[in-house]
Amino acid sequence: MFYSDNNKLEVEIDNIEWERIHLYLDAHITKNNTGVEPERLDFFAVDKKGMAGIYFETERRDDEHVRLYVNITNNGKHECPKAGVYRIYACNGEEIVAECETSPDVTMHMVDRSRAFLYGGQNKAYSVAFYVDEDSESLPFRMNIVNLTSTNLDFPHTANFNRRIAGAFKDCISGSRANIRRIYKADYKANKAKRKNHILFMTEQSNTLGSNLTSIIDRMKERGLDKEYTISTWARKKSEGDHSAGNWMQLIKLIASCETIFIDDHVPLFDWLKLSDDTTVIQTWHAGAGFKSSGYSRWGHKGCPAPQSCHRQYDFGLCGSKKIAHFFSEVWGINTERVLNTGMPRMDEYQDEAYREKTKKKLYEKFPLCKDKKVILFAPTYRGKNNADAYYPYELIDWERLDEVTGDEYVVLFKMHPWVIVDIDIPQKYKNKFIDVKKYPNINDLFYITDLLITDYSSNIYEYSLMRRPMLFYAFDEIQYSFSRGFHRPYRESAPGKVCTSFAELMDAIENKDFEFEKVEEYVKTQFDHFDSQACDRVIDWLILGKMPTEITDAIATREARVEKMERAVFPIPGEGEN
Repeated sequence: MFYSDNNKLEVEIDNIEWERIHLYLDAHITKNNTGVEPERLDFFAVDKKGMAGIYFETERRDDEHVRLYVNITNNGKHECPKAGVYRIYACNGEEIVAECETSPDVTMHMVDRSRAFLYGGQNKAYSVAFYVDEDSESLPFRMNIVNLTSTNLDFPHTANFNRRIAGAFKDCISGSRANIRRIYKADYKANKAKRKNHILFMTEQSNTLGSNLTSIIDRMKERGLDKEYTISTWARKKSEGDHSAGNWMQLIKLIASCETIFIDDHVPLFDWLKLSDDTTVIQTWHAGAGFKSSGYSRWGHKGCPAPQSCHRQYDFGLCGSKKIAHFFSEVWGINTERVLNTGMPRMDEYQDEAYREKTKKKLYEKFPLCKDKKVILFAPTYRGKNNADAYYPYELIDWERLDEVTGDEYVVLFKMHPWVIVDIDIPQKYKNKFIDVKKYPNINDLFYITDLLITDYSSNIYEYSLMRRPMLFYAFDEIQYSFSRGFHRPYRESAPGKVCTSFAELMDAIENKDFEFEKVEEYVKTQFDHFDSQACDRVIDWLILGKMPTEITDAIATREARVEKMERAVFPIPGEGEN
């Protein structure tokens, strides 16, 4: 890149906005003698070494205004922009036509617009601060990115020195992370020639594989692909199971020997074990599309990932519709074109009519109280940080009022989240119509006999919406949940049914059949691109057999070219050769 011979443009940043992790800068362009339309200008954030850390997406507002955009957790390379002080250049091809200044009005609010995203148990922060360069006669726009960690505010002392030395020695002689990384590298080298066509289906969230993974495996076997590919499985819940040295050795060798790895949720091991670049990781996340933020969409909240995490290792993820792919890419911190609208593999069986009829028959045999009755399924998500302290506030349930409203018309099934430690205690007098079905393994099966779903922020609405039956949302803690967990879409606008904030309001909605049912069909149109039983085949064809649609490969190539342009661009070191 080179500076223009004359100042052809003046560009001011006149607005700074945040939407969760998305940064928007509004640029006002004046003195435009370049003959270049504003949306054709390239905007780069450039550090003191002359290297581009951000290549902004742009949206033209009018002839003088362009909006610059970046997801601060993903600059296109599936990583956060690196720490440094950045200035923003407007470029026409290889020519730098302007450095962005700051509108005087914005200078008054730059501190307020700065953000610090806490992570690592709230002991670390990724900080993005804005200011103007004081050593200038004008108001040059500056963006300072710093990765911070907590520090001891007291004078240094060595009270814990011996304990720290003992701990370090113990790590050296035991199965430490450093040793596991070394074992992985050695196993990878030893198995590199044998990795081709070896596929691992893996979870660290349960001791059994999830239905998305088993659905793909079953379909591969139906198509005879188990004869062409080596299929391996691994299921070990991180908080339980065998964590002996032998078990770890077995797992690491298995990972090192596989070319492709399918997972169905967060894998804590991959937070700190960097896989080889020629390993393809595919996320088949169990949640079709809920409201609650997770992954990088809740960056800055408790329990959010670090800048480098398991999510950074995904090559592809699955979703049901192009319209919602951006929600998933935000969660995982990967580019949207790598979120593939194959549909959820587990939905193939769910949408099979023969399976549905067979399952309904079994359910009526298992739960005879549901026969000839309308069924309400009460299936909220958990409260708490994780599976170690998950709970649900059962005291909010007014059993007498629920009995009165449901009368002889309904039976109520309670399917609590599997992480909820304490089971629901249904009073004896109501057990002739209220049933605890927490231990029933597959909630999707229950949807076949459900006439009304009551939930809150759970992703179970995804499958249930295809029943095209009403839903109610009991969101008694909507404000608190929004603050602590966060939503990655407007909750009330997106919920496909009536939102109730008290149990009394919920009961009134059932009694009056006030479900706002018209929202369900609109939700289905948004969430699903395919209404068939071929999601597994699309996953296999696109990601295993390499028959990905051209429009997707083209979009990926376009993004890669953009990233290459950012990496290739070398700017003059600030202060040298400027006009």
